[in-house]
Amino acid sequence: MIPKLPIGDGVEILVDFIDDSFGWLLDAISSVLDLLVNGFQDVLLIIPPALIILFFALAAYLVTRRDIRSAALSGLGLFLILDLELWPEAMTTLALVIASTIVALLIGIPLGILASGNDTIDALLKPILDFMQTMPSFVYLIPAVIFFGLGNVPGMIATVIFAMPPAMRLTNLGIRQIPRELIEVADSFGTTGWQKLVKVQLPVALPTIMAGINQSIMLALSMTVIASMIGAGGLGLNVLKGIQRVDIGGGFEAGLAIVIVAIVLDRLTQNLVKS
Repeated sequence: MIPKLPIGDGVEILVDFIDDSFGWLLDAISSVLDLLVNGFQDVLLIIPPALIILFFALAAYLVTRRDIRSAALSGLGLFLILDLELWPEAMTTLALVIASTIVALLIGIPLGILASGNDTIDALLKPILDFMQTMPSFVYLIPAVIFFGLGNVPGMIATVIFAMPPAMRLTNLGIRQIPRELIEVADSFGTTGWQKLVKVQLPVALPTIMAGINQSIMLALSMTVIASMIGAGGLGLNVLKGIQRVDIGGGFEAGLAIVIVAIVLDRLTQNLVKS
């Protein structure tokens, strides 16, 4: 009989080592992330709902090349969330999505840029990204809870990990797909590596990068329900309560609010580069 490999025991030893040796660092990260997500949440809750609805309607109108229908639908969707008395929960969800997406992009886009210019880094990142994208989303909750406890911070950590791969992959892909002729022209003018990146590569690859940002936002939003299982607040928690209490109406309303927020954010980010 083949003996069982002690993989689980090894993971437990590694987790204990990280917790004992880097507990101070984990506490610092937790404090910064808590400040970030609570800051966004406080700002969104302070602003009157009418102004936020007007802002998103106007933004939809501008990025869709003055499409009044998109603006009206965005405004009406957000007004429906307000009418359902789910506005505070929606703003908590939006704050969590914004904070998680910002952190995911701050990590993912620079790594994608590095991978685009270095085949070794690209080869190292590919299996890691494959692993991250095929791992069931519930699994991300385990290390988040172990290292950060319960609440918005572990929910944000799990969301960041889940939402990061698309930004990294599509940034790498967008820069690698730039026509070689453009790079040769930039080199012929004696541009430095930084100038070539900022003035040629990133602008040309921007539509692809924005597609990655759009996917990251959608993944972050889809993680809100799962993150509610470890104490993250917002609309996801309402959905979870609806499931636990068999409250079909309450769960449906919260799910509908998540869909509305997703559609509004999706339309904005999809059309941002085209405007």
